[in-house]
Amino acid sequence: MYFLFLILPSLLAALIAGLIRPYRAFVGFIGAFLSLISLGASLVIAAQVVSGQIPTWGFHMEWLNLEDFLRADGLSAILVVCVTVVASLALFLSPGLGRQVQNPHWGELAYKPNQLQRFHVFTNLFITSMLLAVTANNVGVMWIAIEATTIFSAIIIPLKLNKASIEASWKYILICSVGISLAFVGTVLGYFDFVSVAGRVESALNWTTLLKAAPNLHPEVMRLAFVFLLVGFGTKAGIAPLHTWKPDAYGESPAPLTALMSSALFAVAMYALLRWKAVTDVTLGLGFSNKLLIVLGLLSLFIAAFSIVLARDYKRMFAYSSIEHTGLMCLGFALGPLGTFAALLHLINHTVGKSLMFFLVDNIEHKYRSPLITNTRGLLKTMPWTGGFFAAGLMFLIGLPPGGFFISEFALFRAGFALNHPWLMGAALVLLAVVFVSFIYQINTMLYGDPDPENINTERPVEQFSWRLALLLVNIVVLVTLGLSLPAPLVALINQGVAILAR
Repeated sequence: MYFLFLILPSLLAALIAGLIRPYRAFVGFIGAFLSLISLGASLVIAAQVVSGQIPTWGFHMEWLNLEDFLRADGLSAILVVCVTVVASLALFLSPGLGRQVQNPHWGELAYKPNQLQRFHVFTNLFITSMLLAVTANNVGVMWIAIEATTIFSAIIIPLKLNKASIEASWKYILICSVGISLAFVGTVLGYFDFVSVAGRVESALNWTTLLKAAPNLHPEVMRLAFVFLLVGFGTKAGIAPLHTWKPDAYGESPAPLTALMSSALFAVAMYALLRWKAVTDVTLGLGFSNKLLIVLGLLSLFIAAFSIVLARDYKRMFAYSSIEHTGLMCLGFALGPLGTFAALLHLINHTVGKSLMFFLVDNIEHKYRSPLITNTRGLLKTMPWTGGFFAAGLMFLIGLPPGGFFISEFALFRAGFALNHPWLMGAALVLLAVVFVSFIYQINTMLYGDPDPENINTERPVEQFSWRLALLLVNIVVLVTLGLSLPAPLVALINQGVAILAR
């Protein structure tokens, strides 16, 4: 029953936003408050998993068997909470809730009612598809839901119609659709391999069924299937060299969508990849998938580090930062139980931290009317609250204590050295040092100095502490808490995820 409270509120919000024309501010508030129902349901499901249960939902009819259609174990519960937390923040901080949203390139114009309606309809559908992807027991349904995230989010990217946003949307559609098509090939290969072993059964595409049959699957077929799945879902996650859509899409999307894509959507894509990695590891052993993840993880770190050095646009800079953290997580998932624990903790930190940064970036861009770092000076003078939150968030993002990133990165490198990978960990540390120095230089440019009056939107009032900024304290409190201690329920959830992935 709790699964209905998890998924239906966002569907209902999309329906309301689609039916009420023209758009009114109360429509956005209805969607935002409905998201709290999904958040509450996710916390109940997580509590059930911590207590040792595996909640399921489904139904059986004479012509259709959908028993255990939705299912939540430790790994699913982590992702469900991550998605619902960011979704609630995104909806409460979305355009059309009483805030005049200005276009930094064209000046005065706020979003029009039809644009706001499109945003709220497809954002809620986007959230629905992510929640379905991480709770579906059937890997075919999971694939369909992840493909749906591409369609729904691509419609929102060009919310302000201009050449750059349309190009970013098409690039995102083309690259991710090709990737998800390859993931479909991998899914089909896995299915037919199962059928050749066990015959045709109704639950052949259920993840639990595939996992039980994994010891008997053909190694050659699963090896090929995992390559397709890694390339396919890796494209969606932005693993290098399949990352090229990220800087454009993040740079042109509305801030709430960027926050969702950079944190929740990335986590969902990694979730799908990890589900198949668990099956592959049972069939082939750990060596094959771990070697691929190490190579791609190190490549992601390398490309991200030197892209951040050359970044001139702070939205693109944070897109490359996402690629950096993707690389770290790929390394962690290839480093056994200790590394998997660190990577799952890092995924949680990244979900909270990266969404915080993109919400703050929205405030900055509207004040300075430019995403260029050189045009953004004196942030602490012009926007003391946003500037202070921005500085704290960036310090956490580069791994300084007391942020949670410090703990997860420390645990990751500890796992690497414990498994006798000194050269790998040494290379990763050097690349992280490059990222650290680059971010310190960029933040120094943005926070201090005298702002250029020509670059500042003087029509916006002097920044006061508001309920919108107060909401972002949730992210900061969570990051500090995870940097100082790990709550027992969270440790229990992560350990259950480790038991699934690092057998």
